[in-house]
Amino acid sequence: MLKHCLLFVIIFCFNLLNSQASFSSFKEITRDSVKKETFIKHLGNGYLPSKYFNFDLRYLIKFNQYEGIRTGIGGTTNENFSKKFKVNGYTVYGFRDDEFKFSLGGAFRLAPKTNTWLSLSYTDDLQETGSTKFLTDGRFFHFFEPRLLNIDLFHRHITKSIGIEHQLFDELNTKTEFSVSNINPTYQYSFNTNSTSLNNFRLSVAKMAFQWNPFSEFNLTENGVKETKQGYPKFTLQYSKSIKNVFKSDFNFSKIDFRTIHKIIVNKDSYSELTLVSGLAIGDTPITHLYHAYPNNITKETVMQRFSVAGLNSFETMYFNEFFSDKFTTIQAKHFFKPFNISERLKPQLVLISRFAIGDMESPEQHENISFKTLKKGYTESGFEINKLLFGFGLSFTYRYGGYHLPEFTDNLALKFTFNVTL
Repeated sequence: MLKHCLLFVIIFCFNLLNSQASFSSFKEITRDSVKKETFIKHLGNGYLPSKYFNFDLRYLIKFNQYEGIRTGIGGTTNENFSKKFKVNGYTVYGFRDDEFKFSLGGAFRLAPKTNTWLSLSYTDDLQETGSTKFLTDGRFFHFFEPRLLNIDLFHRHITKSIGIEHQLFDELNTKTEFSVSNINPTYQYSFNTNSTSLNNFRLSVAKMAFQWNPFSEFNLTENGVKETKQGYPKFTLQYSKSIKNVFKSDFNFSKIDFRTIHKIIVNKDSYSELTLVSGLAIGDTPITHLYHAYPNNITKETVMQRFSVAGLNSFETMYFNEFFSDKFTTIQAKHFFKPFNISERLKPQLVLISRFAIGDMESPEQHENISFKTLKKGYTESGFEINKLLFGFGLSFTYRYGGYHLPEFTDNLALKFTFNVTL
């Protein structure tokens, strides 16, 4: 325990010194007529800028049920360092699992006008089982990631990848990647295929993703095509293919993932948001690469024991590891009302929410030493949020009903904090 505390203090002090150095660098930059808004923009994206290197705030400190406290340092070179290539990386330490994780990568700019980059990376880290990431997703940063606090099902992966990103048209961005991964679940799990049980495995996966924003507006800058005005709906499509026996890969399966986001604007303070996400896995697919439908409820006896923080797009009444599917669709509808103008500092906002998920699994018996249900009866929850009551915190109330309604009334309830801060 003593060495853990000592290591935490060392990493924290190192982060603090680097933060102070980056603030000093920022002061030097502002003296050279760089606007303060630039710094705010970097900070809003999760970066603390220095002259040649931007420190990544995502790695400073986090918490989950497997690693406990997770802390470290990371970042990327910026355009002052080079406009033709960049280097990025991070290293973190988990106090509960007593393990270091890290990633190192780089990218080379092939064509500025089309935002064409060739990238390479090596990563040794954890990933949540059942989660899917779209290659074309931009960088997401939140000061506080509520759902992460309760996740306990991770798999360790060592992944080597090469990818290329290309702006095919102003409205259409593409990214292609090939990766080789060694996968080791951190929990008891075996996948049974052809009378053989695999506890850990190797995957060689080719991916191609498309981000199509047909109603957005774009400008051509010296750094390539930039989105200047967001339009809706937006569409994302990704195809993944795991190829057996290529670089000793153990599985042969395909995945198709789709997402669309639409926003109906009433006025600048009131709007509705609709999100549809769908996925399909075909072939022998381990549970690490299937779908969990974004649960965010911990398995505790009472409502108050389950009291935590609501996620942004998660099912608040769905318990972690309760459902897995090889085909699923979720639909989420939110309506944001105009904030109540109680005072200059108190302007809470009411949000009505309804979510639906449906899914199934072809051969659940292949997944051994793990218990779960599918979503074939359809899962429904509805509720509301009152956001920004105090210092960005609010309250969320959600109720579970329909095909997976539970016998005990209180087991269907989720009462949680919300957290919203905008720079």
